[in-house]
Amino acid sequence: MSKPFVFEKPLGMRDVLPDLVKQKQQVVQTIQRVFERWGYAQIETPTLEYFDTVGGVSPTIEKKMFKLLDRSGRTLVLRPDFTAPIARVVSSILKEEPFPIRLSYQGHVYRAQEKEAGRNAEFPEVGIELIGEEAPDADAEVIALAIEAVQAVEIPSFKLAIGHIGLLNALFAEVMDEARAKTLRACLHQKDYVGYRSQVEQGPFTDGEKALLLSLLHWRGDMIQLQQAKEAVSGTKVKQAFHELEELWTCLELYGVTSHLLFDLSLLSHRAYYTGVFFEIYASGLGFPLGSGGRYDHLVGQFGRPAPATGFTLKADRIIETSRLSLPAQPRRVLITYTSREREQAVHLARERRQKGEQVTLHRLAEDSGELKEAARRFDEWVRLEQGGGAV
Repeated sequence: MSKPFVFEKPLGMRDVLPDLVKQKQQVVQTIQRVFERWGYAQIETPTLEYFDTVGGVSPTIEKKMFKLLDRSGRTLVLRPDFTAPIARVVSSILKEEPFPIRLSYQGHVYRAQEKEAGRNAEFPEVGIELIGEEAPDADAEVIALAIEAVQAVEIPSFKLAIGHIGLLNALFAEVMDEARAKTLRACLHQKDYVGYRSQVEQGPFTDGEKALLLSLLHWRGDMIQLQQAKEAVSGTKVKQAFHELEELWTCLELYGVTSHLLFDLSLLSHRAYYTGVFFEIYASGLGFPLGSGGRYDHLVGQFGRPAPATGFTLKADRIIETSRLSLPAQPRRVLITYTSREREQAVHLARERRQKGEQVTLHRLAEDSGELKEAARRFDEWVRLEQGGGAV
């Protein structure tokens, strides 16, 4: 095995420098304040989880998980997502807590990349889970909350696209077997509409079924397009899914957020646990979603406490790329240089200035070098006690 270079990092990992750390903290703290106003309590879950407990039910495919062994030989995983660990907590530590339970989180998740190509393997996320509340009210709440959170970090232009996993599953089940449905789902998830059309046109479908499956790609827009799409279907389960979307829209009108919404019934997630409404948030000029979420009514039950659930996650890195949120005013930065004879005076002066809210750095001088003069340019004030005090 070749030895890594001195400065090489594991695939997909990166260093985050101070300015970007400040931006990330500002974004996450702003979003968390929104969550708190809506009654969501923040929770922390371990970075390491047992594979048999969380990894087996996580929506992340196994080959993308980072695995390691503990001293007892049990397989652990670096947290691949937050939803499964929170479901574990709700079914164990919080098992006596009455539903609904509203929880928020922030932290990093880890998913391996086969080739880096600029993609990360460590992702800072912030999000919420609403467990024990039925649709459509819960779905409307998390969608409205997601919109308010995105507005709070000053994303200038964005849309939230709403689909329905149950609708697609029911529609496919009526006209094809699961193997072919899996192929079509993969095309939709990858936004490979050319491949989707090819699969439909070459498939063993009647002309009417082909027309219906192809029309799915155009079921996109507002309530008018939704109602037109509803008229084209006949199955009971498909009709029920359309009815749920209509109820959801009625609820969202009360929140006053419909100007940010559109339906996209071809929308699909690679995460298998979604069962109903699913949504993604897109910002102008950004090629990847800022976040996603939806209903997952079967996951919590896998930990022994069946309950309906919904939630969403936001990608902090992607929000930073497009947010216009300004950092708070930084404190005045002061450099105090001194020799060993002025040490006591320097420490006292630094304490006084810090108590005033200033950011003070102490530096003991060996000699007044040119390098120090260059470094001092980063500060608002340079106090040189070795010259009897004073500002430069």
